[in-house]
Amino acid sequence: MRARRDESQESGTELRERILDALHELLRERTFDTLSVAEIISAAGISRASFYFYFAGKQAALAELVRRAVGAGHEAAQPWVQATAGPRETLRAGVDAGAGLWLANAAVLRAIVESWASDPQLRELWLAQMATFTEAAITRIEADRQADPAVAARLAGVDVPALAASLTWTGERLYYLAACGVPPFDDRAVLVDTLTHLWVSALYD
Repeated sequence: MRARRDESQESGTELRERILDALHELLRERTFDTLSVAEIISAAGISRASFYFYFAGKQAALAELVRRAVGAGHEAAQPWVQATAGPRETLRAGVDAGAGLWLANAAVLRAIVESWASDPQLRELWLAQMATFTEAAITRIEADRQADPAVAARLAGVDVPALAASLTWTGERLYYLAACGVPPFDDRAVLVDTLTHLWVSALYD
């Protein structure tokens, strides 16, 4: 439990970060569904009033952590999305960066993956966040199809939104298994090789 400090001496940003840091740390040892707001408040060393001033509940605090992780994921994917180099190279780099982000944020991302199906607020959040990855993939795939006759021929008759969603959700599941330490995906090289192969095979080979 963090010692209570004089909250009047801290900015709103500092108090919010204390709450988020406390939740992040608690999730390293506990599942999200077993945590109470009271435990987060105690770990953060803040008043109940302060918690509810910044967050409507524990779901809202988790949502903030998830959005930050997803934002970092989009940054990692930009070289492929923006076509800054060859698709195979940028795909592998993006997959590897994604693996690193999932491992760095394992506690938070395990919490959302394990909770969204049973919590309406988290369901809406996670489906919306995953949709942003799918939309980014659709944009790049459509650009490749317009620019490369070989890709256009390969994807003739293919439902691109469905393909993009399938690849995105496959990545979510494999990253989750890696974050949980499940073989063989606990080996980062295997994880990256497998996901890269899936994307490249579906789109370019």
